[in-house]
Amino acid sequence: MSASDRYGDPAAQLAVLNDVLRLQLAHRSVRKFGPRDVTDDELAALVAAAQSAPTSSNLQPWSVVAVRDPGRKARLAALAGDQAFVAQAPLLLVWVADLGRARRLAARAGTEVAAADYLETTIIAFVDTSLAAQNAVLAARSLGLGSVFVGAIRNRPAEVAEELALPPHAVAAFGLAVGEPDPADTAGIKPRLPQDAVLHRETYDASGADAHIPAYDQRLAAYHGRYGLPGDWSGRVLARLRGPESMAGRHRLRETLERLGLPSR
Repeated sequence: MSASDRYGDPAAQLAVLNDVLRLQLAHRSVRKFGPRDVTDDELAALVAAAQSAPTSSNLQPWSVVAVRDPGRKARLAALAGDQAFVAQAPLLLVWVADLGRARRLAARAGTEVAAADYLETTIIAFVDTSLAAQNAVLAARSLGLGSVFVGAIRNRPAEVAEELALPPHAVAAFGLAVGEPDPADTAGIKPRLPQDAVLHRETYDASGADAHIPAYDQRLAAYHGRYGLPGDWSGRVLARLRGPESMAGRHRLRETLERLGLPSR
């Protein structure tokens, strides 16, 4: 794969390219999976890759729950917006922003971790979880596996926590469905914003960057059209962020985090 595939623009080129970059440029979300399972050896490799990601102050504030049981996957799929691929994937990894481990460490040591109550620490937990999971995504791609993130795991986080028996001070950040891509799946590589829309040099140039959005809207509308989908990028962004009604229950996430033991004050 090349930069022209990633940007949907024949003029987009990279002067530097290697096997890792080709894997990254070829990334696409996979929502249809073949019949083969993900082996325990492959799972161990994905977790090792995840644990090789950077972590703030070596806190390692995340855990991951590997779900294979069909009944549990079906229940989690129902909690995550009834998305069929969640149940269909042979492996569902639920990535957990986990401050419970540090809390238990403090309890055993007879001390306090008052900084865990603050928003900064919650952000660290979610950022580190995301870095780890992205490492796993790339590792999966290198093994011939496909994946797709499941943000809808946050639609009903209290119920997900109960289903997974999460301890206090831990919350499911997102899921990751993993499996061998179905060869009949014809989904392509969705074009991204051009680099000039996201790359600023020295200082932020909003007007210069935003000038590239209309051309991108045309490219993404054409991509969507090939798969019978309506709309361009701008319209979808505005619809997704319209208001609480477009958030599938996630507008209540702060109060849910507090109930689960992440006050984030």
